[in-house]
Amino acid sequence: MKIVFAPFCGKFVLSLLTMASFVAFCVLSAPLARAQSTQVSGTVRDASGAAIVGAQVELEAGSFTSTVTTGPDGKFQFDSVPATSGTLIISAKDFQQLKRPWSSQSGAPIEVNATLQLLSLSQSVMVTANRTATPLGETPASNIQLTQSNLEALPALTLADKLRQVPGFSLFRRTSSMNANPTTMGLSLRGLGANGASRALVLEDGIPINDPFGSWVYWDRVPETAVQSVEVAEEGSSSLYGSEAMGGVVQFLTRQPEPEALSVDASYGNRNTQDLSLSAGGSLGKWYSMVSGEAFHSDGYFLVPGAYRGPFDTLTGSQDGDADLTVGRKIGENSRIFARGWYFDDSRNNGTVGQRNDIRMGGGALGSDLDLGPVGTLTLRFYGEGETYFQNFYSVAFNQSSQYLTDSQTVPAQGVGGSAVWRKSVGTRQTVVAGFDEHEEIGHSHEIITGSTGSEFRQTSAGGRQRSFGLFGEDMIQLSPGWVLNLSGRYDHWANFAASYICAPGPAPSGSCPQPNQNFPDRSYDVFNPRATLLHQFNSHISWSTSVYRAFRAPTLNELYRGYRVGNVTTDPNAALMAERLTGGETGLDLTGFQRRFEVRGVFFYNQIVNPIANVPLPSPANTQERENLGRISAPGFELDAVERVTSDFSLSAGYQYVDSKVVSAPGQPTLLNTWVQEVPHNSFTFEARYDHPSLFSATLDGRMIGQQLDTTGFELGNFFVLDASVARHIAYGAQAYFAIENFTNEQYYIQALNPTVSPPNIGLPLSFRIGIRYDFSKR
Repeated sequence: MKIVFAPFCGKFVLSLLTMASFVAFCVLSAPLARAQSTQVSGTVRDASGAAIVGAQVELEAGSFTSTVTTGPDGKFQFDSVPATSGTLIISAKDFQQLKRPWSSQSGAPIEVNATLQLLSLSQSVMVTANRTATPLGETPASNIQLTQSNLEALPALTLADKLRQVPGFSLFRRTSSMNANPTTMGLSLRGLGANGASRALVLEDGIPINDPFGSWVYWDRVPETAVQSVEVAEEGSSSLYGSEAMGGVVQFLTRQPEPEALSVDASYGNRNTQDLSLSAGGSLGKWYSMVSGEAFHSDGYFLVPGAYRGPFDTLTGSQDGDADLTVGRKIGENSRIFARGWYFDDSRNNGTVGQRNDIRMGGGALGSDLDLGPVGTLTLRFYGEGETYFQNFYSVAFNQSSQYLTDSQTVPAQGVGGSAVWRKSVGTRQTVVAGFDEHEEIGHSHEIITGSTGSEFRQTSAGGRQRSFGLFGEDMIQLSPGWVLNLSGRYDHWANFAASYICAPGPAPSGSCPQPNQNFPDRSYDVFNPRATLLHQFNSHISWSTSVYRAFRAPTLNELYRGYRVGNVTTDPNAALMAERLTGGETGLDLTGFQRRFEVRGVFFYNQIVNPIANVPLPSPANTQERENLGRISAPGFELDAVERVTSDFSLSAGYQYVDSKVVSAPGQPTLLNTWVQEVPHNSFTFEARYDHPSLFSATLDGRMIGQQLDTTGFELGNFFVLDASVARHIAYGAQAYFAIENFTNEQYYIQALNPTVSPPNIGLPLSFRIGIRYDFSKR
């Protein structure tokens, strides 16, 4: 902790010395200052003439700088400016920054009025889509960016639940990430399904956070106060990111180092839900440090509805904590090196007595962002992490009257990797990107299988190692004004090796092993994945983009070697699984109008997966399924989203996605042909109404409708609609009090369907509310 607080101490001493020197200077030069001072004032408005409240106005005049914020009438004023000319830099949320020179003759008061133009979504900068900073308008229309203010306004507590407002974003199950089993938190985009393992890559500042053993995601390991923005690229991205990015990429970009930074969010809600998120940082000379962390606890709720509940049902309580420390040094104006370490701890009750899971994880990273001048820029990342995951499973009677332990699992796993990305602008119309990344995962699932009398059937250990290496390149070319061509491609070599299954039978007569001990054969896979994107800006209001791509996903260690149980349905692993292959494309339009107050985007897409990994029922024993490669999944669809900025304080947005995701080929499994892909809704709709007046209050109302989908039980889950709301008010000095409520109509919806005689239904998050306070030092 000394490293963290030293920058603050140094900065405090430096601030005192600076203040003393400034006071002395002011005293000695007061007569001169009075003689040459100028008053600069004005009003900031939007294109409709409405005053913009809370705009930041910075005045620069030689070595003199000062910053003020516009009041309720949009007015600002600088007194005693020691110059007669300078520059005003005016910025406000959702508006384009404006620079306005000013001058005064003989120091007379001067009035400078400014009109800000709305910032369209396409004018933001995105780094995920092309692995380099690119204007959002020069990426496919499907790419989405959520800023820190967007995230704060959403009423949901967790980051994963906030991202559910993006149509097409879903986890393997409907469960809130506050209460879900971690192995069900794999990410699905555009209806591709998750199957527990994600079919999309999740990054934090360029470092993967998908679990090294199962590729699911611990969403709570990223403290919300540390997040600057979230970027979502919904098209196949293996041409730049490799295996895990088959369905797209989600990236959390954290706050950049600041001389002084502190952000805190603390809340308390029903069901004893407690959450504390903190991010702080400071600098001393060229050195800087940043620390962030989060602590969460909730007693949870009953998954099983009252009509089906029995004596062994219990609350789905959960708690987690994480800490992250970064220490770095700036090199020159635009380069830096850094070291980072993190720790994450998570424990959850899974709905019945004794059934729980725990995770302990720690890791570290070294990195650099280097400006090489005319040679370009170079980004380096090297990381490693280790974890131990524990999970136990119980067989529960359908009437919930009895249960017994069937399986206790301990899964140690490690992941190491690194990447290098080089970028260079060639002339004014071309940017090239090239690089490589490599990662390796090691993991084994150690299990103790027991029976109804508590007798031990066997102890098993299954697992192995995976290694992936990829080389990629990209060329972004401005063919002519308004036309941009983006070509990228990547070669990947994937290998699975040192894999084995070892079984030790329990005591006779119940002890037995279902298969002999064996070493699985080494396997490898080579694949090339290209992508081509063409964009055209017809005028300042209409742009069009189209993309075609190939992508792939290798099976995870979890899919190959670890089984699991949901209710009374057992799913077995399959060490012979093959890699999935995706072919897809999209085309879309982006339209703006009414002085950029209105923006609408529409995208048609088509994705097809060959050899998709799915859970397939086995003829025997009863209630057993196995992971297998099916023939083919087809997922055509379209998505629409729109934003209307009614005034500078009030906005409306909505999004809709339809995807017809189904099995179109299933050799040997005729009953699965033309069935829906499990846990994928065909229709999803979201909306948000947001009012934000800095001097009054801010309020958000959002809703989410999820259509019918097929559960893993083989039964249908009905559609549902939930409403969330929040209201917040600034108190003083950067502090804000807020109240948030999720599912305020207390809609009861199923997250697991009723399976007659096998398992009861489970329900989603009921009405939840919390009250909290935020503090941001930069907004004091």
